[in-house]
Amino acid sequence: MRIATWNVNSVGARLPRLLAWLDNNRPDVLALQELKCTTADFPAAAVAELGYEVAAHGGGRWNGVALLSRVGLAEVSYDLPGQPGFPETEVEPRAVGATCGGLRVWSLYVPNGREPGHPHYEYKLAWFQALAAATTLELATSPQRPFALVGDFNVAPTDADVWDPAVFADSTHVTPAERAALARLLDLGLTDIKPRALKGEPYTFWDYRGGSFYKGQGMRIDLVYGNAAFAASVTDAYVDRDERKGTGASDHAPVVVDINV
Repeated sequence: MRIATWNVNSVGARLPRLLAWLDNNRPDVLALQELKCTTADFPAAAVAELGYEVAAHGGGRWNGVALLSRVGLAEVSYDLPGQPGFPETEVEPRAVGATCGGLRVWSLYVPNGREPGHPHYEYKLAWFQALAAATTLELATSPQRPFALVGDFNVAPTDADVWDPAVFADSTHVTPAERAALARLLDLGLTDIKPRALKGEPYTFWDYRGGSFYKGQGMRIDLVYGNAAFAASVTDAYVDRDERKGTGASDHAPVVVDINV
């Protein structure tokens, strides 16, 4: 089974590239983030022509997530139990989970955090708390079933996951609190499935500004965290860096994981 995750940074703007990528790579499950469309406006008919069922969750703004599957789509869950909102009463569409074949998987778009001390930063940490609680419940419900959290976590796990740690010293994505929140998922029994790079460094995000992609100035923030059953079944994992190239590319590249289940 092939699993992939990709922050497309607007499914409408990226639709031709998305359809071509699906056709060329044939993932069994693709998790998408930052749809920037409503659930109703997701191009489900276009991806259905390639054999994919869709669970989309979008609000029409800058977030939104989806799961595309050609191995079944069951037990769909929208939002995390107890997921916080921003503002407090507005729960954003940042999480969708489903059972696809023998795999339980969540597509996640963790809040950015904006800057340390900002209310959005505190929201991000609270969101991670809800994610940890939801993960605990998932692992307890079916401990032997392969399970994975995939998506844009907006945290680089270590200094090795950014091109120059000094550049990010006073920024989000690398603060001790964010990294501790992410590491909590490892404490629960998940494994960081680290991809290899087909070319260059295994980063997954390069800012549009300043030619950062061509300078190799990236970060690894699109992650795949799996339980023991998932991690033991991994046969390959890589970043499809070439998908970040060219006109109309997202600022993120897909991460692909092959598993033997």
